Amino acid sequence: MTIDAISLDRMFHALSDSSRRGMIDRLGLGPASVMELAAPFPMALPTVMKHLNVLETSGLVQSAKTGRVRTYQLRQERLAELERWIGERKAVWNSAFDRLDQLLAEEEPKP
Repeated sequence: MTIDAISLDRMFHALSDSSRRGMIDRLGLGPASVMELAAPFPMALPTVMKHLNVLETSGLVQSAKTGRVRTYQLRQERLAELERWIGERKAVWNSAFDRLDQLLAEEEPKP
């Protein structure tokens, strides 16, 4: 499955902020409420909500509301898609470097 450009841009944008990456790290341990996610950060609750909205819009997290508590959880399949996309690029780069190594080895003077 290929990630479309808009989804990819949204995921990279969401991961570009250290606070959001911290929230992703916390959600890697399991679902968490807004208050649990906000606790380690020195920011107002509305700011935390904006960060969570960016994460949810990117598709990296999803939320559910039970009563008055909104709980977020990580969508690991979205991280796997991102990892797959990066892996494809890495394979292309490694192949190019391997060809360069081979070319340089062929041009080395033999003693």
